Amino acid sequence: MTTHHPGRARPTRPTLVLVYQRTSLPWVFESAERAGIDLVLVPRPDEAVSRDGLPPAVVDVLRLDVEADPAGALDALRRRYEERPFQGVVTLYDPAVPFVAEAAERLGLPGIGREVALGAQDKRVMRERLAAAGLNVPGFVRLDHPDDWEKAARLAFPVVVKPAHGFSSLGVTKAESPRDLKHVVDEVWRTCASKLGRVDGLVVEEYLDGPEFAVESLAHGGDVRILTIGYKGDPQGPHFEEGVYRAPAALPADVEEDIRREVTAAHRALGITDGPTHTELRLRGGVTPYLLEMGARIGGSGVSQYIASGVTGIDFAAQALRIAAGTSAGPLASGPPPEPVGAAANYIVPCGGSGRISAIHGLAELRDDPRVDHVVQMLFPGDVVRPYPDFTGYPAFVLSRHADIAEAEEFHRFLERSVRIEFTDERDDGQGTDATARTDRADGTGHGGPE
Repeated sequence: MTTHHPGRARPTRPTLVLVYQRTSLPWVFESAERAGIDLVLVPRPDEAVSRDGLPPAVVDVLRLDVEADPAGALDALRRRYEERPFQGVVTLYDPAVPFVAEAAERLGLPGIGREVALGAQDKRVMRERLAAAGLNVPGFVRLDHPDDWEKAARLAFPVVVKPAHGFSSLGVTKAESPRDLKHVVDEVWRTCASKLGRVDGLVVEEYLDGPEFAVESLAHGGDVRILTIGYKGDPQGPHFEEGVYRAPAALPADVEEDIRREVTAAHRALGITDGPTHTELRLRGGVTPYLLEMGARIGGSGVSQYIASGVTGIDFAAQALRIAAGTSAGPLASGPPPEPVGAAANYIVPCGGSGRISAIHGLAELRDDPRVDHVVQMLFPGDVVRPYPDFTGYPAFVLSRHADIAEAEEFHRFLERSVRIEFTDERDDGQGTDATARTDRADGTGHGGPE
């Protein structure tokens, strides 16, 4: 179904089809308006959108089910393109990246192509391509069936088991020893089959000891510009629930240069020549960068736009949209990340337990805090949070701007003390709301992860 809004379309402006972006997360819509780009929104199947609630940049709504019926969705996009041409197709939703790449490829529009998109998304292929390029890669084994678990017993333990095609923290689990491995593999396989509807295989890789970082980059014509490097905490497992994202990270100059070089080389190894990327990595031993994943998209459903623009003053999403529309001019600047103009942060409220949420303390007061730009709440009292390894979702994001990184760190220590979730019990008795029915996941801001 297509809903067109007469009078809102501006034919002189480029038009992009934006797939599966929730209107409650405003950053990419705001960037499109600033960039002079119109959007045809493909809402998620579970999201109701009304004309009155559409962001200003959205001039059309096109209903497609790109996961359940990709062939039908591709055909509908082709027909829409023939009737009213558009200049590109984009998404911030990690599972839709291959679909978007294929759609652009078939229509002759800018993009990275389906093969590149699938290679970056499949953690098994990603590991193989990074290793072939001589980049830092932990020992790993790909599993095509849960009975193959013994293949991973030769790795150095602990190890991390994760779905080959996954996002956020779904199913990602640490196994401390070989005797735990079969149980963890079976558990992750079941979780992914239940939540994703299918399992395309797993990857088991040696655990990387060291803090985690996120890198926001922009590629165009093979040139890569690193915009920001942000601190993501030091999750120890076993399930790697995300907690913080603060940028710019305080790093020695030589370590920052190693990260920049590794991330730039990874773009070449994976064939990502155009568009935004969100990279997650760990500093093994606190010094050596090892990529966890590279998403060919703006991370965190737009959180990466907030972080990158807050740190650099550069409209990251606007630049990415221009590249997708084929209107970007000139090569990207190379060299180190831009000099910071401030600090930006995202505090991911931890669930802190499981059961039915009875209260969330300390969140409402933050909406009037001058440091806070956005409180994006996804879970509410009455929602049921299931225990890991089943990933229910993130309760809320608190996005804030600060004069420097020290102020951001202090603010997050304050949030750790003041924001708390209370549960009525630790069981799901079948009453109330299943939180996964309406939670807006960060879509891959994650190491086993948003972003």
